This record gives sequence, C-alpha cells and structure tokens, in this order.
Amino acid sequence: MEITKNEDLPSFKGPKEWFTGTVRIDPLFAKKEATRAAGALVTFEPGARTAWHTHPAGQTLVVISGLGWVQREGGPIEKIMPGDVVWFAPGEKHWHGASSNKAMSHIAVQEEVNGEVVTWMEKVSDGDYHAF
Repeated sequence: MEITKNEDLPSFKGPKEWFTGTVRIDPLFAKKEATRAAGALVTFEPGARTAWHTHPAGQTLVVISGLGWVQREGGPIEKIMPGDVVWFAPGEKHWHGASSNKAMSHIAVQEEVNGEVVTWMEKVSDGDYHAF
C-alpha cells in the first residue's frame, strides 16, 4: 500500500501552450511501473479551456464542480456539470474547459501508450469557443 499525501503534490499553473485563460492543475496520482494511468484535478476559471488535443488511450473526465463545456472535432459544444463523466475515445480530437461565466473543475484520467500521453494541437479560437 502507498499513501500519497496531498501536501506532497503542489499545484501548478496550466502552461500557456496548452491552455487559454487561468487553469490550475493539482496532481492526484502518477503512472507507476506496473500501470499506465495518471490523474489530476484540473480547475478552469471562467472562459479558460484546453487547446485541441488527443490521447492515445482516450481520456476520462469526472466533473466535480461548476459548469463546463466540451467538444469533439466535428461535434457540437456540450454542457457538462458535476457528476457528469465524459470519455473521449483514443485519438479523438477534443477540448474541454469552463463555461464563459462559471468556473469548472474535473478529474482527468489518461493512460500512457508507448511513452505518449497527449498530443497538443492548435488553441480553440475565441470565436469558436463563444459559438455555444
């Protein structure tokens, strides 16, 4: 058994290359030698969002507070709220973040495949984000 203490995992700002707006990432668990998954609590201030991206093994989001938006390539922007669970298929291009006027926090879980966890792409434009 291993217990990771919350105080041992400092928060950090979401990198500007991957996010628009103010985003805080709180690591929850890292990949271990015998596993492929890692998880983090991600908090988006109103208007903040990821860039478009994909995950080689997909990604699961568990919304825990606030109001958020998600979109997969070619699909509509969809609203997500606490208790909602979103799964993006492997290689599915998508973005997620807070709504324009309310913050949102989710737990994000993704797995590593051949050393890769995520492929970051272009940022979501303000026009596309506000199309909802």
